[in-house]
Amino acid sequence: MANEQVKIYTVSQLTTLIKTTLENNLPGRLTVRGEISDWKLHSSGHCYFSLKDEGAVLQCVMWGSSFKKVKFKPESGLAVFATGNVDVYEPQGKYQFYVERMEPAGVGALQLAFEQMVKRLSAQGLFDEAHKKLLPKYPRRIGILTSESGAAIDDIRKSIFDRWPCVLCFYPVPVQGEGAAEKIASAIKDVNRRNDKLKLDILIVGRGGGSPEDLWAFNEEVLARAIYDSKIPIISAVGHEIDTTIADLAADARASTPTKAGVVAVPDAREVLEKLLAAESRLTGDIESVIELAEQRLQTICASAAFRNPILQVRNRQQQLDEMVGNLEELIGDMITDARERLNGYYEQVVRLEPRRLLGRKTVEVNELRSRANAAVSALLSRTRMQLTAQENRLEGLNPRAVLKRGYSITMLQQTGAVLKNAAQVQIGDTLVTELAENLIESKVIKK
Repeated sequence: MANEQVKIYTVSQLTTLIKTTLENNLPGRLTVRGEISDWKLHSSGHCYFSLKDEGAVLQCVMWGSSFKKVKFKPESGLAVFATGNVDVYEPQGKYQFYVERMEPAGVGALQLAFEQMVKRLSAQGLFDEAHKKLLPKYPRRIGILTSESGAAIDDIRKSIFDRWPCVLCFYPVPVQGEGAAEKIASAIKDVNRRNDKLKLDILIVGRGGGSPEDLWAFNEEVLARAIYDSKIPIISAVGHEIDTTIADLAADARASTPTKAGVVAVPDAREVLEKLLAAESRLTGDIESVIELAEQRLQTICASAAFRNPILQVRNRQQQLDEMVGNLEELIGDMITDARERLNGYYEQVVRLEPRRLLGRKTVEVNELRSRANAAVSALLSRTRMQLTAQENRLEGLNPRAVLKRGYSITMLQQTGAVLKNAAQVQIGDTLVTELAENLIESKVIKK
């Protein structure tokens, strides 16, 4: 034993030996299940973490190029399946698991990524109903963002044209694959910038059915934010009825399939026409009712005494004026008589108190009183004359004969004195009396 020569290794040599042993005795690719702990995302884009279970901890590294392909957000405490290979990190003499692919344990990676994004964007208000814009009832111009090679464009176009006439503007975009979400988002922003010229009322964004991977572009945050920021109302029409995407949740309205996008975007022209016809019928009925009521009111007015015998109204006013004149004359006479009686009474009092020493002064007072009484009577007579003149002017304005002086005439039946309004009131042979401004003319009806 003492003569045996012991081989001595340097640290680097031993580390290389371990590395070679691992490479030669372990599978090239391994899938490991464990719980993530100490997750760290470096500014370089590389990830450093551990996978652990009840009995051990495995140091792991995931390069940035591989991490970009992970759809969900890894975090401490999450159970995952990690696929990669074991190798030795020689500068520190430790082995590490280099992860190339990662999926959550118990649920699909895409489903977990979807749930995580829904939770995060919902907390930020991107799905709030208060932010969603109303779709116009009768759009005239609609934009469509989808693939030019897919069936979605034909389905959307047909479903719209079957229901409503409008202008469609097609904007081709990729709907799956690397960078598709960014290109769709960029197209939405571009259309919004140019909408002063495009004048689009609605924007439809979508594609036909496919696998979750195919539809993933519509689950990207960049597209959700572009939809949220759009000033043009957006309808999301992605996949089949069972598919729900982030774009559906962020959009102002959702169509379960591209075919149903037309049903959501435009009304049925046939239903609109039926509503217009019904409204027309209601309006016609309302107008006819108003006209009928107006005709009834007109007939009632025409049948009134004022229209049957308009001169009677003037004569009644003349009679009322005569009565007013008589009443005023009587009132004035009474006032004058009363004033004279009071003057005489004052005079008699003065005569009875006729001491010569008071006569001169009382004579002056009597004269003043007499002058004031005369002035009051004159003022009263003047006001009365003005009132009579005003009434006379009003009466003259109501006098139909004043109209006759301007060249008009009134024709009446001689037998009844009724004023003629239409030919149905006379018969052949009837005698008519036509009143002019200065004369009366008699005539006979010889033809109707």
